[in-house]
Amino acid sequence: MAANNAILPHRHLAGASAANRLPATISSYKDFTIGKNQNQKPSNKAIKLAESLSNKLNLHIQTTIQRKLNRSNLNNTTIEEKHNTPAKSPKENISQKWREIHGSRDWEDILDPLHPWLRREIVKYGEFAQATYDAFDFDRFSEYCGSCRYNRSKLFNKLGLNKSGYRVSKYIYAMSHIDLPEWLEKSSFVDTWSKDSNWIGFVAVSDDEESERIGRRDVVVAWRGTVAPSEWYDNMQRKLEPIGNGDSKVEHGFLSIYTSKCSTTRYNTLSASEQVMTEVKKLVDFYQKRGEHVSLTITGHSLGGVLGLLNAYEAAKNFPGLPISVLSFASPRVGNIAFRDELYQMGVKTLRVTLKQDVVPRMPGIVFNESIQRFDDFTGSLEWVYTHVGVELKLDVRSSPYLKKGLNLVGFHMLETYLHLVDGFHSSNSGFRVDARRDLALVNKDCDMLVDELRIPHNWYQLANKGLVLNDHGRWVKPKRDPEDIPSPRNEAQSNLLENETNYGLESLFV
Repeated sequence: MAANNAILPHRHLAGASAANRLPATISSYKDFTIGKNQNQKPSNKAIKLAESLSNKLNLHIQTTIQRKLNRSNLNNTTIEEKHNTPAKSPKENISQKWREIHGSRDWEDILDPLHPWLRREIVKYGEFAQATYDAFDFDRFSEYCGSCRYNRSKLFNKLGLNKSGYRVSKYIYAMSHIDLPEWLEKSSFVDTWSKDSNWIGFVAVSDDEESERIGRRDVVVAWRGTVAPSEWYDNMQRKLEPIGNGDSKVEHGFLSIYTSKCSTTRYNTLSASEQVMTEVKKLVDFYQKRGEHVSLTITGHSLGGVLGLLNAYEAAKNFPGLPISVLSFASPRVGNIAFRDELYQMGVKTLRVTLKQDVVPRMPGIVFNESIQRFDDFTGSLEWVYTHVGVELKLDVRSSPYLKKGLNLVGFHMLETYLHLVDGFHSSNSGFRVDARRDLALVNKDCDMLVDELRIPHNWYQLANKGLVLNDHGRWVKPKRDPEDIPSPRNEAQSNLLENETNYGLESLFV
């Protein structure tokens, strides 16, 4: 790492805190224009036309050359070399620098160029968010549609995250307080595990070895993005409603998913908010009583980024002084300017990773958003205007030679596309990293974004034979889940009790 630091001009990776700053924007790709004398004015329409045609021709030639150069990097030798290298970057000891990596100085001087320690941490938390998709049961013909396919003790092992240094301590479930038409029901089964709730994420905590490496006990909350139709319905709401006691307001549908509960449901007698805050309090109290430094890191993609901000707002209210950071991907706007300012004042640090071609981060508030704050003398307090929160790391599909350049709205929004671009980003003045480690095939899990030369099938991530197995009678059937993987409030409660006794001792952890 000393060699890396000698190359990269990161002069200020210090742990000192700094005053809150206004959001910054970092771009990963700079457009170029064909050079011309701006002071030279065409003398007539003929010259204007000639100049325009010349510019278009030059741009076409430059684009064609660049495309050929990009394709030349995709020869078989290059791909074979990547196949024979580790897919993970080495873990560095960041125990003395973790506060700055988590935004104590609003990521000043470590975003552009992107410091390798920060890059690895962004990817780490992004993979936790991706786990909420990879383990989700999407199959509408499954009686467990909308649940997690695995017990929480098996989740990371099943998804290849067993070396992450974290263990899952709690699953989170959410519901929507709306009456759905029949065509919006998530499962085709009449008798399903839950008609109301969906698995929405998990709480995890770093183990002793990882805690020593990163300099504190890290509690992580990972939130899933939009999958269930009811969540899409809620997302389409555009009303701002108050949160807290001040002028802060957030989007109605987002808040509904975070706070809805019902006493007759199996999984949402407590809201997602209450579930996550109870678990976070238990973990924070326990480790602080042991004299450890504790942090709360919240991550999520799309809707998950929204729920992460709501979670951070509530946690900052309940745990003043606790270091709280949010690393979100493709998150839309959540609330108004007062909501943003209140998060700043409470010390919540937010790093938003966005993609230039992704339309989701532009919503809601495509027209009226934080950009009109400069006119606040005329518009007033702007309580009705949606506003982004935090520092932005803006990426671009065109920076990667491995991604197709056509229109692909689904692919542009996929979290794996984001993680690929983070892994390859070095600075706004340089191309895609030649030593990027992350497996390229992951990009095509649920879309078709990789160039055909890589020969990676699109939408390849699925259960073998789409979940069907051959039984003893020679018939293809849906298999029964292992009993420990079947969603059950009672099983989860018993598992939590057992874990409390073995890992936390018999003391009462919270009132």
